[in-house]
Amino acid sequence: MNQTYMKEKPILPLLISMALPMVISMMVNSLYNIVDSYFVARISEEAMTALSLVYPIQNFITSVGVGFGIGINAAISFFLGAQDQKKADAAATQGLFLSVIYGIVLTVVTIAVMPLFLQIFTKDVAVIQMGNAYSRIAFGFSIVISLEITWEKIFQAVGRMRVSMICMMSGCIFNIVLDPLLIFGIGPFPKMGIEGAALATGLGQVVTLVLYLAFYFTRPLPVKIHKSCHVDRAMAGRLYAVGIPATLNMALPSLLITALNGILSAYSQIYVVVLGIYYKLQTFLYLPANGIIQGMRPLIGYNYGAGEQKRVHKLYSYTLYLSAGIMLAGTLLCMIIPGTLLGLFTTTPQTIAAGSTALRIISLGFIVSSVSITSCGALEGLGKGVPSLMISLCRYTILILPLAFLLSRIVGPTGVWHAFWICEAITAVISYTIYRKASV
Repeated sequence: MNQTYMKEKPILPLLISMALPMVISMMVNSLYNIVDSYFVARISEEAMTALSLVYPIQNFITSVGVGFGIGINAAISFFLGAQDQKKADAAATQGLFLSVIYGIVLTVVTIAVMPLFLQIFTKDVAVIQMGNAYSRIAFGFSIVISLEITWEKIFQAVGRMRVSMICMMSGCIFNIVLDPLLIFGIGPFPKMGIEGAALATGLGQVVTLVLYLAFYFTRPLPVKIHKSCHVDRAMAGRLYAVGIPATLNMALPSLLITALNGILSAYSQIYVVVLGIYYKLQTFLYLPANGIIQGMRPLIGYNYGAGEQKRVHKLYSYTLYLSAGIMLAGTLLCMIIPGTLLGLFTTTPQTIAAGSTALRIISLGFIVSSVSITSCGALEGLGKGVPSLMISLCRYTILILPLAFLLSRIVGPTGVWHAFWICEAITAVISYTIYRKASV
């Protein structure tokens, strides 16, 4: 199966054709996250608080899968561009094998630590009980999540973006439909409350995985999964060289949220809820931009492997412009209708007032953040995991945490919101410099 179109077709139409299915699927996925939180918020504000506290660990599970999947994606794209079929097959096979191991480890560890984790941030018995109930079910699907994401990255690496879109959207739509049925006990379904939200999420992921397997066995891919897996150290090292930094890139937001929850909880639980709502809304903005980056990543990897350096830089530029456009739309929404957005998750006037202030301040950094996220994605596509990690460390730990702590001591919880845009502005300069040096 000929993949040379990745280095022959005009760049902008090619990027759009690869990115558009991902943007659509990311939009549906972000819609699911909002709908899920919308229904949970209708249970009680305690339920929404529980979901906000569980979110960092839930995001960490996804981060491990996506991060390692990016390593697989980059390796497959590079080897296909270099016309090395044997190594492309080995990357896919070893990646799937290792993803099963991660899924098992994550299931055991996350369920075990969750009770103690929740008690660090709240003494509310109802919140702790709901958080534990949700996490036991949601985290029980960690193996499914790991496999589903690995298959997603394999399909994307060979340019099968429409298949990836169909599989991801099907699982998300299944979640959206099942959520109210299981949460509120509509029709023949039992009323499960917050546990119903967790079960709907897990079953949606099962649907996505089953569809990927069905497509693999009915529509051959340019890479083959071998039945037996011999773990080659050199190949594993290549996967980890991108996968570990990419995993940390994805997991760092969880660390950030956890740290910021600690800072904000000292003022009021309202600010913890606001932060949780912001990250739900943020997915609606950043996931479409991430869809464009997912379309870019295999193209950059393929062209880099094929020695097409000029196309690599053009792909970066076009992705940056498209991402900035999405960020501009998000900025306008947060500035004009913050109360309407927050009203999807809470009816408490104090929370809406505090959240409106937060959204307007944080959104000041949206447009400039497109430089950082595009640079990270491009570097991952090039197989440059460590430079990509350096950018994420600036965004999620090195800069923002000291800024949030110091500003909160000066102006109160509002200082945390100002730390976001200040950090994004500084990181944009750093990230572009890192990209230009690493991509030479």
